[in-house]
Amino acid sequence: MAKQTEEDKTLYRINKRFLKGIVDYGLINDGDKILVGLSGGKDSMALLELLAMRSRIFKPRFSVMAVHVEMSNIEYKSDTTYLREFAESLGVEFVTYTTSFDPTTDTRKSPCFLCSWNRRKALFTVAKEYGCNKIALGHHMDDILETLLMNMTFQGAISTMPPRLVMRKFDMTVIRPMCLIHESDLIEMARIRGYRKQIKNCPYEKDSHRSDIKEVLHRLEEMNPEARYSLWSSMNNIQKDMLPIVEKPETVN
Repeated sequence: MAKQTEEDKTLYRINKRFLKGIVDYGLINDGDKILVGLSGGKDSMALLELLAMRSRIFKPRFSVMAVHVEMSNIEYKSDTTYLREFAESLGVEFVTYTTSFDPTTDTRKSPCFLCSWNRRKALFTVAKEYGCNKIALGHHMDDILETLLMNMTFQGAISTMPPRLVMRKFDMTVIRPMCLIHESDLIEMARIRGYRKQIKNCPYEKDSHRSDIKEVLHRLEEMNPEARYSLWSSMNNIQKDMLPIVEKPETVN
């Protein structure tokens, strides 16, 4: 029996965590048609590959397609030919969709938020057009924990991006199958698979606090190597009796 290489161990760990996320949070059901937003970054490339591989396994039976959303007023240069060839090599249908946004329409929201929201709306549009009932996003565990810390720091709320979110208004479910995978493993997977990097020249990228929060998460892990698991567990271990919660008065009809 051949000895496992470090690359083999990394890919095994990724697949194990990918399956655990799907099973633990009930992300995929028989008959699902799942749309993946393929930006060309390592996360979306890995997500598409992992889902495509999983779709070939007997249960649950589901199908996958990919869309690349082009934001015409953001200088994100993607090689759509490469993305199409990558998707088709996995047996996945690939489409492109072009849209744009005007950052002056809502000065209360950051350009990053407006761009993200318009990309998300494009995903819903394409999903409906092609009969998809779920949209898979490439957020990993680090993204979810960073969002938790950002929302606590800047919004005063204990909330984050859930692995499964039913959007009843759009009759669509958003899933994050890589919710238990570490970003460091995805960086290694991108190297192993040889994913080609896209050129990103976003004029608003430095406006985001995410890079600062990423450093905070790294610092917490330096203090406690198990910090990420403690943070994750804390979201299912909210001890209300030990929190300064203000009781709301009962309303009288």
